Amino acid sequence: MNDNTVDWNRVSEGVERAKGRMIWKPYGLPEIIDPEKSAFFEGTIQPPWDVPDKIIIQPAITGAFFTRNANPNQPITVDEIREEARACLLEGASAIHLHVRDDRGYNTLSQERFEAVAGPLRDEFPDVSIDGCYVTALDGEWDEMKRCLDAHILDAVPVNTTAVYNGDSLFAKPVPLLLEKTRLILESGSRPIIATYTDADVNNAERYLFRSGLLDAGQIWCVLPGLPGCSPMENPRQMVDGLLRFVSLIKDVDPEAEILVCAAGRASIYLATIAAAMGLHIRVGMEDTVWKWPHKQEKLSSNLEAFRMAKQLAEVLGREVATPAEYRKMLGLAPLVAR
Repeated sequence: MNDNTVDWNRVSEGVERAKGRMIWKPYGLPEIIDPEKSAFFEGTIQPPWDVPDKIIIQPAITGAFFTRNANPNQPITVDEIREEARACLLEGASAIHLHVRDDRGYNTLSQERFEAVAGPLRDEFPDVSIDGCYVTALDGEWDEMKRCLDAHILDAVPVNTTAVYNGDSLFAKPVPLLLEKTRLILESGSRPIIATYTDADVNNAERYLFRSGLLDAGQIWCVLPGLPGCSPMENPRQMVDGLLRFVSLIKDVDPEAEILVCAAGRASIYLATIAAAMGLHIRVGMEDTVWKWPHKQEKLSSNLEAFRMAKQLAEVLGREVATPAEYRKMLGLAPLVAR
């Protein structure tokens, strides 16, 4: 036995005095431990957790960031993006998040391309809610965004309250654009989605969107940590600590918030798992990560694969994937045709 400071003579005396028996007084007999109630009072002692039965699982199909150099399976063309979304909807996805790409594979705000994806999906899935990003980075895109908003292509549009280095690229939304874009989204009849990449983005949203009175409580929040330059999640501890802080900050600003956590970066499906266990909603897919798991190099083969993984973890946690109609009701989205 290793050297230690235990007084074994004293231990031996104690064992003899106790006659080898633990102290056990079963005051609640005939039950040893009743998991639901006490013998001494009425009422439950371990009530069910306040976790919503329904969970939103939204595939984000391609995004603006990753090329086929990052993931050879990345959907790029209009047909590829539409068919990836369609496959997820056939499998039971709650909603779809869109970007579209140009002929070179880069993000574009082309009204025609958005309509070429969204139109056929709405024809086949009348209840589906489709949101997507109108990020105005290039000359002419601000006007193109306004045309898309006027055309009512999307049900909701993210507003990025951020200033970060995404990888080697600086991504910042000047305050005047942040405010004006939010106003235009609201006036078009779409819903803004508050997209946050770091803790500070929550404070930006509070200062400019809530304290100004532009937005009220009960907004849709999209939490997108884990990408290079966003709130870091380089290991499981950082992931858990980071998500708890993110959610706490949002709830301080907007107690009625509906929070959609993106399975982003290395954290990928692990982040989706802890979010689902916390009673939050999740976004998965090839916009937010190229990896299937944090600890392996295996790449996602499709958005359908990502959705099926998320659907399976929801089932294991006893939560049901919200239908498109339920998604609309949960987030207060009117049917698109009603506009």
